[in-house]
Amino acid sequence: MMNEYLRRMRLQLSDFEEYERCLSEPAYKGIRANTLKIGAHDLKKILPFALDTVPWERDGFYVTEEKPGKTPYHDAGLFYVQEPSAMCAAPLLDVRPGERVLDLCSAPGGKGTQLAQKMQGQGILVLNEKIPDRARILLQNVERMGVVNAVVTYADPETLAQRFAGYFDKILVDAPCSGEGMLRKEEAAAENWSVQNVEMCAARQKKILACAVKMLAEGGKLVYSTCTFSEEEDECNAAWLIKEYPFLTQEESRKIYPHRERGEGHFAALFTRGEGERSRLRSVTASADKRAQKLWKEFSADFLKENLPGRLISVGKGLCLVPEELFCLDGLKVLRAGLLLGEDAGGRFEPSHALALGAPREVLAKKAELGEEEIQKYLRGEELPSQGGKGWCAACYNGYPVGLAKDGVALKNHYPKGLRIR
Repeated sequence: MMNEYLRRMRLQLSDFEEYERCLSEPAYKGIRANTLKIGAHDLKKILPFALDTVPWERDGFYVTEEKPGKTPYHDAGLFYVQEPSAMCAAPLLDVRPGERVLDLCSAPGGKGTQLAQKMQGQGILVLNEKIPDRARILLQNVERMGVVNAVVTYADPETLAQRFAGYFDKILVDAPCSGEGMLRKEEAAAENWSVQNVEMCAARQKKILACAVKMLAEGGKLVYSTCTFSEEEDECNAAWLIKEYPFLTQEESRKIYPHRERGEGHFAALFTRGEGERSRLRSVTASADKRAQKLWKEFSADFLKENLPGRLISVGKGLCLVPEELFCLDGLKVLRAGLLLGEDAGGRFEPSHALALGAPREVLAKKAELGEEEIQKYLRGEELPSQGGKGWCAACYNGYPVGLAKDGVALKNHYPKGLRIR
């Protein structure tokens, strides 16, 4: 298969020999500062490894550290491990606070959380992944990064297109692709490559794009991106899009090759739609369970210094804080809406891990600061000595929350079992 792939690339690239040579070189690695929690400059000062700025994302950095996610600052959501060239797509959308934004193929969440940072907790961000297991991974990253204005869904694009016709100001379609930009990172990408797979991906991408266009408001922007080099999936699909939908205009595009720029490979194209009105949807109809709301009020008076903005609604057993302008959730496959605060656990309020990472650290009234050895024990799920407090608190590392604990005779560990270091 690789011989056929290289033959195609030889026809595509005038500097093919340089590309072929680079395939035996190490892959580029990167991280992106989470500006919902920390500025890029401040992150650079506290991380124990060197950072070099990515040119197309001011909050992105190249790293040579083999496993940058091993530091507790990653568990605190201060940064996202992301391949550098993958950071080029989201900035093209020029997302602003207060907008309605959709990331249609969002898992594992790199680009979606990148969009969230620009929204600064304002507006509606829908992050969709149709495969439930991948959607749960997406949700974990959304919670870790402290995104509070997202709705995480697991619906197929056709269903969403029927529900959200003309609704979104900005849409990102980072479509499933043949993954030619992953060849240096993942052996499976080379093993799974075939001309047939390229053709299948190109056809599937057209269907996804057609759904995205239906959801784009007049005057809105759409970015189509892939991590592949095939012209069928990249330039040809971009040309198909403007031919099929004459009201779209292609504004710009970018293609990153690993032998030309410092990135594994990415394609991104920006399209705009003519000015006009965006559609409206019925507002959320869910309300907050009265007992759960009362328990939250009592709990938050002790746990927080001030109230968090938003609207309280009950979703199953959980109590969520959602944007005031949230649309109706009825009939949607939703994993999470807004910030999960916790739930009524038999007459007492049980706070969620998401609350510790989603509430601004400045408003947390009760904290337990953990040192170097203590944070490692905490992340393994071990119990720690009491710090002399009482009740729920945010377990912090150098002032940044990583999860919840309950102080008393001992500091009881409430770090989620699925996230613990093994």
